[in-house]
Amino acid sequence: MNAKQKVIIDCDPGIDDSLALLLAINSPELEILGITIVSGNVPAEIGTQNALKVLEFTGRLDIPVYIGAAKPLKRTYVSAQDTHGQDGLGESQLPLVTKTTVQPDAVGFIEQTLAQNRQVVILAIGPLTNLALALKARQTVWHNCQAIISMGGNFRSHGNCSPVAEYNYWCDPDAAAYVFDHTPVPIKMVDLDVTRKIVLTPNILEYIWQKNQRIGNFIKKITRFYFDFHWQQEKVIGCVINDPLAVAFLLEPTLCQGFEARVKIVTDGLAIGQSMVDVQGFWQETSNALVLTEVDGQNFMHMFLQRIIQAKDPELTEVLDQIM
Repeated sequence: MNAKQKVIIDCDPGIDDSLALLLAINSPELEILGITIVSGNVPAEIGTQNALKVLEFTGRLDIPVYIGAAKPLKRTYVSAQDTHGQDGLGESQLPLVTKTTVQPDAVGFIEQTLAQNRQVVILAIGPLTNLALALKARQTVWHNCQAIISMGGNFRSHGNCSPVAEYNYWCDPDAAAYVFDHTPVPIKMVDLDVTRKIVLTPNILEYIWQKNQRIGNFIKKITRFYFDFHWQQEKVIGCVINDPLAVAFLLEPTLCQGFEARVKIVTDGLAIGQSMVDVQGFWQETSNALVLTEVDGQNFMHMFLQRIIQAKDPELTEVLDQIM
């Protein structure tokens, strides 16, 4: 019997982070050692509650949640509450979770977990502040980290908070730059080039509701705000769900294709937060990232629905053929 993959999920919930947590929790291949929270989409205090709300909904309050960095390393913190709502879950106003408490010191948890466990994957789907602080504090334990899967950056796709920058790296460019420059383990960059192709459409959401009204109602409640934002900003019918693709790529790497390159993050000026990809090798430096460029969107959605609502073939494939 294959051992489960040990994983730390570092996130900033966030609507799509919450969907990523749903996917990870419903993936038996993963052993979630803990969830660490960073300020990003919402301040860390709100993000911790949102993580607890997802854990309570899924009956997994046994997974510990640790609060982390309240602000970027240097830059003034700018949230994405215009995108995710003031509560971070689409103004759903879900009740606070009081059955358990959030643990302090996410950075310390990351350090200790890496010191005590081998072959840990860090799934980083928010700004990289917690990772940068942990890497600065104790780099020697990072040999136990198998890989960092980072939802962030962009190669050919335009930015989502500036013409050239993706939000997670733009929010804390100094942390992203430090991690890319100093990590001793490979970074797998699940960037906007691939995540923009993962859209939760009204038809897919309706199928979720038809199969499981409890889960469908939860997802409808937290994504309505997100649907409206995407239509107003990008004329997308539905919403791009970036973060679940990072989980899916961990589970099934063949879903995405890309190339290895040296990546540097711009830390100031007009292009702050941009992920500069040296595709031509101008810098003559060793690669530090796998930059993803292609994704099989239909197979992703097959996995997502199979796991969160236990949809099964042949119906699932027939439905996706109709609506994708």
